Amino acid sequence: MLVSVSACGVCRTDLHILDGDLTEPKLPLVPGHQIVGTVVVAGKGAERFEPGIRVGVPWLGWTCGECRYCTSGRENLCDRARFTGYEIDGGYAELAVADERFCFPLPDGYPDEQAAPLLCAGLIGYRALRLVGDADRIGLYGFGASAHILCQVAVHQGRRVFAFTRDGDEEGQAFARRLGAEWAGSSNEAPPEEIDGAIVFAPVGSLMTTALRASASLLGFLAVQQFFIGRLR
Repeated sequence: MLVSVSACGVCRTDLHILDGDLTEPKLPLVPGHQIVGTVVVAGKGAERFEPGIRVGVPWLGWTCGECRYCTSGRENLCDRARFTGYEIDGGYAELAVADERFCFPLPDGYPDEQAAPLLCAGLIGYRALRLVGDADRIGLYGFGASAHILCQVAVHQGRRVFAFTRDGDEEGQAFARRLGAEWAGSSNEAPPEEIDGAIVFAPVGSLMTTALRASASLLGFLAVQQFFIGRLR
């Protein structure tokens, strides 16, 4: 379907593409995968959204729909997946074309510029939160775009959040506490008590063992592994 773009957020992935850290983009390329816009026209076979509906277009832009990952609700692991703003033209334009299967209807309560980050940072954070199940004490390793949204959601749900940042990032730790984290410190520090589940947002492999040491059980660590591997794919 064709979408008239009203806002598109900037993700670190966009900068990785620009810097050449991601080496196989479609070229020429229109970046941007946190797209908010209005449906202009639905293509052949598209039935989910009528013209005039406001939608969000995320990073995951297309999958085969046939493999074992797609048929088990794990489309992000599809070996043939294509991604918005990397292998499919994205939202840094007036118009974008998107597969309706991977678009979301957006509620009226969110302005365009506030809804846009939810389509990447918000989505991956919420997916990770679901993986830790009913964990009460949650450790967030790397307090950036996703973690700062997830912290607020977890606190709203009545969970206890422990935020881990880079050494010396006192500003980030203070920010986490303002958003409701019960404790915030360096990722090299042990939390004041064991955590029930951990989510690693920082792309640092050694944090896996750090999160394991801080966890009260292996179950919490398994949630970390699943999220981290899924995000890399």
